Amino acid sequence: MEPAVEELMPRLLPVGDCDLPEDFDPTVPPRTPQEYLKRVQIEAARCPDVVVAQIDPRKLKKKQTVNISISGCQPAPEGYSPTLKWQQQQVANFSAVRQSLNKHRNHWRSQHLDSNVIMPKSEDEEGWKKFCLGERIYSEIDTLSDNENIGIDYMKVGFPPLLSIVSRMNQATVTSVLEYLISWFGEKKFTPELGRWLYALLACLEKPLLPEAHSLIRQLARRCSEVRVLEENKNEEQISALNLIICLVSRYFDQRDLADEPS
Repeated sequence: MEPAVEELMPRLLPVGDCDLPEDFDPTVPPRTPQEYLKRVQIEAARCPDVVVAQIDPRKLKKKQTVNISISGCQPAPEGYSPTLKWQQQQVANFSAVRQSLNKHRNHWRSQHLDSNVIMPKSEDEEGWKKFCLGERIYSEIDTLSDNENIGIDYMKVGFPPLLSIVSRMNQATVTSVLEYLISWFGEKKFTPELGRWLYALLACLEKPLLPEAHSLIRQLARRCSEVRVLEENKNEEQISALNLIICLVSRYFDQRDLADEPS
């Protein structure tokens, strides 16, 4: 190594001259500390000063664009912005739900599931979308046949987030299912089934948040604000549900830059 470089990069383990046998072979595994350090020196000396990566330009033609939103939530439609008191009450209610869930998790986990409840594997994205939302919403079928009105077919309308179900989900599964549903919501409309599952998954999300969960819930709040603005009929019940999710993300999970300004 040249002296000028050595001044900028001092050795962490200075090594003096070693008394090595004449038949020292650097390709043979070292037998002593001195042989090991000498071998490191030889390998370092053989490294080129500049290394150029070999990049296949054909691979750069695909997936070049990445859209990352760093903006906050869009304001609520005029007349629909939640009050600070309402937001504080929702946070208190949500905190109580989380405490109760944590306290009784083992009890609910021990409850037997009905024979028709088959939870998908964590990595089965399509399976979880159908499980939570039902085939009717997932396949965007607006009407039910007369036979389907008799009883409840959870395969078609989706399984509700029962405590006996969500208590069986570990954090990896909670995060994965949350990601699947947020991805679906990114291109689809908001439904009561989706809202119930989002609330339940947020209730199961442990603090402090992992980086991926942190990014997901911020994405969720922004999407809720977009849908809220685009709500043509200004359905008060639906806007209230969207307000609730934004409130929990911003005020319970401490994403204050996304919070609605009190009306």
